[in-house]
Amino acid sequence: MKKHLKTIFAFAMATTMIFAAVGCGSSSEPASDEQNVQSTEGENEGEQAETPSESGDVLVMATNAEFPPYEFYEGGDVVGIDVEIARAVAESMGKELHVEDMAFDSIIPALLSGKADIGAAGMTVTEDRKASVDFTDTYVKASQVIIVKSDNTEITGADSVEGKVIGVQLGTTGDLYASDVTDTVERYNKGFEAVQALSQGKIDAVIIDDQVAKALAADNADVKVLDEPFTEEEYAIAVKKDNAELVEEINAALTELKESGKLQEIVDKYITAE
Repeated sequence: MKKHLKTIFAFAMATTMIFAAVGCGSSSEPASDEQNVQSTEGENEGEQAETPSESGDVLVMATNAEFPPYEFYEGGDVVGIDVEIARAVAESMGKELHVEDMAFDSIIPALLSGKADIGAAGMTVTEDRKASVDFTDTYVKASQVIIVKSDNTEITGADSVEGKVIGVQLGTTGDLYASDVTDTVERYNKGFEAVQALSQGKIDAVIIDDQVAKALAADNADVKVLDEPFTEEEYAIAVKKDNAELVEEINAALTELKESGKLQEIVDKYITAE
């Protein structure tokens, strides 16, 4: 199921920091029954295969189009910050970008099996992920935040979610961090499904990326995003291990985008100052 979301996001970006990037996530059983894998299924991590970019003029990006403003559907196409950055990177390499939408926890397997060249989905660099894939330089700093019901006065920050029923999107860093503070984590394939469960009183809170949280809260008047960040983190682009040449090419392109101001222009297009 694809969710069409508005492209105007009013977020303060005074402290936004632009760098160059990669990442991907852990997995466990979701609360929902289905996974939205549009084109690429997860493969065994041990498989080795030639990547698409090595066999043609296409750079294949694996993503999960449920993270506005980083990636989301508009008019049947996947758009957003990550998509535009990846397209600019592909152009600098003389390649055409092809976007594959799939479940978040299928992204790393897609890289390992050679079905995708890069993974970009508002992904955070973590030590666990670095054990499976390599990362480019980080391109933006972000944070995980907490969403609660609008009338909730009990949960006020990270210190007050311990022992609560927390909803997360399967395979994200929110999933990882929630497991550190509570034994009761409900996992959903899509962020908006977690927010729906919150609205229905099935869970106490949702932990998710800050910009995604603000977009979801804007569409659900009965929830709010707490001001206090749950964590601080960095986003980057994931690449299959032992492909130093591709990492170097992407880093060079990201550096050029940063120095020219193009990267900031892309961010500002989707995240405007309040």
